[in-house]
Amino acid sequence: MTEPGHWPQPPAGAPQQQPVYAQPPLAQANPGQANLAQAPLRHAPLRHAPAPGTALNHAHEYWAHPAPAPARKKVRGRGVKVTNIILLCVLALVTLVTLAFFAISIGANVFLICGALALIPLTICVATLVWIDRWEPEPFSALALGFCWGAGMAVMTTLVVGSWVQPLLTIGTTANADMVGAVIQAPLVEEFCKGAGVLLLFFLRRRTFDGPIDGVVYAGIIAAGFAFTENILYFGQALQEAHGAPSGLVGIFILRGLMSPFAHVMFTATLGVCVGYAARHGGTGMVLGAWVVGLVPAMVLHGLWNGSSFLGGSFFIAYVVLQVPLFIVFVVGVILLRRSEARLTRMRLSEYVPSGWFTPQEVPMLATGGGRRRALAWSKTFAAAPSMKEFIRLATRLAFTRQRLLVDSRGGAAGRLATGQELEISLLTKITTVRSELLGRHAAAVWQAQQHQQFPQLQPQQHSQQVQQNYREPPH
Repeated sequence: MTEPGHWPQPPAGAPQQQPVYAQPPLAQANPGQANLAQAPLRHAPLRHAPAPGTALNHAHEYWAHPAPAPARKKVRGRGVKVTNIILLCVLALVTLVTLAFFAISIGANVFLICGALALIPLTICVATLVWIDRWEPEPFSALALGFCWGAGMAVMTTLVVGSWVQPLLTIGTTANADMVGAVIQAPLVEEFCKGAGVLLLFFLRRRTFDGPIDGVVYAGIIAAGFAFTENILYFGQALQEAHGAPSGLVGIFILRGLMSPFAHVMFTATLGVCVGYAARHGGTGMVLGAWVVGLVPAMVLHGLWNGSSFLGGSFFIAYVVLQVPLFIVFVVGVILLRRSEARLTRMRLSEYVPSGWFTPQEVPMLATGGGRRRALAWSKTFAAAPSMKEFIRLATRLAFTRQRLLVDSRGGAAGRLATGQELEISLLTKITTVRSELLGRHAAAVWQAQQHQQFPQLQPQQHSQQVQQNYREPPH
């Protein structure tokens, strides 16, 4: 399957014409094999068009790669799935209990108003994280687990642990207790509790925790959940202190909901980047070390942000001078990380070219944003966009699986290496199946276009009868 090019548009009302394929042979041994999107279709109407798919018969030698051995029942695999489901249910329950506790504390009516306002920055953050995660989307269940950890477990743990830590930090000092709580206690406790969720997701979702972008997404969704619950609490307190006057709520909403919706996401994302980098290049020991290191910038950035609230009239100066540049650095960093994922995908998929699993033209189609967009646009012309999306998803998952295999082979992780090799072969087999489906769908579309060109004047029923007659009659 090669990268689709720019093909000529068909006349108005005519079916979309599709490209002809010429698959490069495996080890240059089988000429004339099928390959997606090599060149524009230039054919005259055929009197006896082939049936769908018959023009794209694949030689056995090309696609005869080793099939995976029959999968053994994996007790551990089932156990991990059950653990994920149980944990997700428990965290969802904890989140509901936490929100119910706040609803009782601030009143149901106030809770509903503040909850609706808190949904605005949450929507902004989640939409941004979904956009960041487009290259290799994470499982929805993992994102839901992360959100529930941040919105429920991390908030409750912070309230409990924070009440123990703050008195310890103020022993023997005359410092302002509120300032100590905001600048020292809150960053220490909150980032530790949110970071524990990142570490939990790494161990539960190790197979899909592939790199820094995954770390940003998982850490970001945890932080977004935490900020959502925290915003409800802050908005409710502001409304109560203003005795129900909306002016008190407007100020805190502008500050937390519009000026800094990504604050918590940015803090915890620095930890996620460190964990994701270690997950891509090392084993469990490296990940644990990276988690400890990543807590430092997360806590420092959190402390700087909280400390700026004590500057009074100079807050907006600090916001422009410090927070805005940090946000720009965060955006640029995410863009660079996404580009590095594309480069890694291209590098790893290229390693399958010599053995014939991919052609040199397929790699840029699957490993570049432009190639993917053109491939999807092309596949929509013959109603195969879902198959193309699955082809892209499987190829990306294969690239990151191979990267993890290389790391595990160096680290001597025999158990993970064997599991990864089994997953690799399974992905390759699925990719071959999806590719064949795409080729078959395209062949059917080409065949139908040829029939339309040959018998444009016939009604659909007459057209079907004429086509059947063509198959019965031998060529003249």
